[in-house]
Amino acid sequence: MDERAEAAKKAALLMIPYGLYVLGTREGGEINAGTINWVTQCSFKPPLVAMGVKADSRLYAMLKASGVFALSFLESGQRDLAFAFFRPAKVEGNRISGYVYERYDTGAPVIADAPAWVEGRVVGEIAVGDHSCVVGEITNAGLKREARILTLEECGVKYGG
Repeated sequence: MDERAEAAKKAALLMIPYGLYVLGTREGGEINAGTINWVTQCSFKPPLVAMGVKADSRLYAMLKASGVFALSFLESGQRDLAFAFFRPAKVEGNRISGYVYERYDTGAPVIADAPAWVEGRVVGEIAVGDHSCVVGEITNAGLKREARILTLEECGVKYGG
């Protein structure tokens, strides 16, 4: 791709609107979580989500090993929460990276203050780039309140291209 096409590709891909989510998983007695933004629903029956997860991360390794996930949806105004999970997660008591978490069917951590969450099992993946596309089947969900989703744009962050 020449320079002009490369610049156009980057600009076009940055036009895709992205929410921010905390992806949680567990392996044995250990839990982990990290902020991700490449998420989309990709099927009604069964209910599936596709998630881009950094391929060289501990989160991805644990997700592959356990096959379970929880996805906490963040709402507008929860920028600090999202940014707390850009760094490796630290578990202390009932908090992960400083935020209270809950566990449901999968045992993966769900952020207690998230307005909504889904959890489930990994049913497939495409591992061909620096991020792997992980497909998860939703087996459980919770809604605490209706909310406007936190976006990269609101946070003043660009991640893509």
